[in-house]
Amino acid sequence: MSTKVKKIGVLTSGGDSPGMNAAIRAVVRTCAYHNVECVGIYRGYQGMIEGDFKEMGPRSVNNIINKGGTILKSARSKEFMTEEGRKKAYENLKSAGIEALVVIGGNGSFTGGLLFNKEFGFPVIGIPGTIDNDIYGTSFTLGYDTALNTVVEVIDKIRDTASSHNRLFFVEVMGRDAGHIALNAGIGAGAEEILIPEEDMGLDRLLESLRKSKASGKSSSIVVIAEGDKIGKNAFELKDYVEENMPEYDVRVSILGHMQRGGSPSCFDRVLASRLGVKAVETILEGKSNYMVGLIKDEIVLTPLEQAVKGKSQIDKELIRVSDIVSI
Repeated sequence: MSTKVKKIGVLTSGGDSPGMNAAIRAVVRTCAYHNVECVGIYRGYQGMIEGDFKEMGPRSVNNIINKGGTILKSARSKEFMTEEGRKKAYENLKSAGIEALVVIGGNGSFTGGLLFNKEFGFPVIGIPGTIDNDIYGTSFTLGYDTALNTVVEVIDKIRDTASSHNRLFFVEVMGRDAGHIALNAGIGAGAEEILIPEEDMGLDRLLESLRKSKASGKSSSIVVIAEGDKIGKNAFELKDYVEENMPEYDVRVSILGHMQRGGSPSCFDRVLASRLGVKAVETILEGKSNYMVGLIKDEIVLTPLEQAVKGKSQIDKELIRVSDIVSI
């Protein structure tokens, strides 16, 4: 293994997700294991521009593997979108002796890292951190498993109320461009219908499904909606439409929002973060750059960062079929 790189920077960028702290911990301790210095960069690319750096060692990351969010904080940086901002960030890295970057985040964060590498030839390795699970090149992103468990737990509680009052609940979950959370949590929580961006169900089919549920003897129903679903502008518009066409339903809407991002990461996310963090550092020490580390078929793999950004994660069609069968 090449060890030319002597100092590595690590940052978190974009929306936080459970498991980011576990990944930071793995990066810092892998650096220490290989006798490489590690620098934490606070507030993502904005902190890079402002030189908000802190040396980190094994004891700097004690007791964070179980914490949600990110100890390095996160921020969206408009200044980094300018050539002047990126140049300032580069000069700060060079002044601090940082020779490579580990970027923990999603598509936007990786896009910034790619551009930075293109302009300055600076080595960058990405770790996918987003609850949406919408990044090409990995079966699981950090935080996705935890978010699923959070959503299922909440829907279980909502079902208690739905059953007690014979109500229909529209439950909106995160997923602006991808329906992974809605589809998996919907199946896990026994939802009667699942609405996702990848499958345009249509209003007529939704009504038909709800009528079938009613006719089959179901006194309450749960419909899980990804926020990016296309059949209505939002869950409240769907509520109005159903009430207008099926006045027998008492309809309620629950927007789960940012609670899905928080909380202590699941064991799966902690282990995944640890594996990805180790691989990210060791990939840099092998002299490689512009890759994302990911998990496919329980193997840690490298995907070119450009492919990770431009590629599109695919919804599991078999899960859609399973959902249709088990929701009758």
